[in-house]
Amino acid sequence: MHIWLPRRPELLPTLDERLTAAAALVREGEPVADIGCDHGKLTAVLAASGKYPKVIGADLRPGPLAKAKQTLEHARCEDRAELRLGDGLSVLSAGEVGTIVLAGVSAQTTWEIIEQAPWVMQPGGPRLVLVPATRHSELRRWLWAHGFALAADRPVQAAGRWYAVMAAEYTGERKEASFTECLFGRTGEWPEGAGYAAWQKAKLPRFRLGVPDGTALAEEIDTLLESSLSQAASRPALSKGEPLA
Repeated sequence: MHIWLPRRPELLPTLDERLTAAAALVREGEPVADIGCDHGKLTAVLAASGKYPKVIGADLRPGPLAKAKQTLEHARCEDRAELRLGDGLSVLSAGEVGTIVLAGVSAQTTWEIIEQAPWVMQPGGPRLVLVPATRHSELRRWLWAHGFALAADRPVQAAGRWYAVMAAEYTGERKEASFTECLFGRTGEWPEGAGYAAWQKAKLPRFRLGVPDGTALAEEIDTLLESSLSQAASRPALSKGEPLA
């Protein structure tokens, strides 16, 4: 099979760590849709790779879609991608793609988009590659509660903050996850997991202020905070001028 590539690879857009990780989780050999494609950087890289029989880029607004068209033209892969204007997954039909990428929107917007397409929540449905801009923990809880399993949950740093890049697949098995499970997911399986965990734990003291004492959630958070304090106390003292990790 002939694989088309741009004449000069340097014409391809550069992906940040989030989208690079997302691209790595797309199922090869199957059609893929980049929903909310914005300027089309990920759409172009997927199309230029030659790994997917169909690449669809979609956005709700004409402006970003026009930019995506320019990105594809610059990368010389406009003939290998299809751009669609529409809301969420309404631009797709059931079974049309093997992977759906949803990146850069909030956790709530992510699950609201999924809820509008019941065909996604069926065994054998598409893999969902999700990069929530906020509230990673809540998205994990929603996915598990609605019958999805996390095939991957990779922590990455981009633009000075942490993100979780998830690959979710519907199994129908619903799970009531603990606060701790939702906080970290499967990120501990990656080398970057310790940094992500520290970032998540750093937000706990403020969150704890809004949790009533004596509740199971308060006890779980207090245990996490005590663990963090113990780990900090056991670290060797930093030498003068050494930055905090």
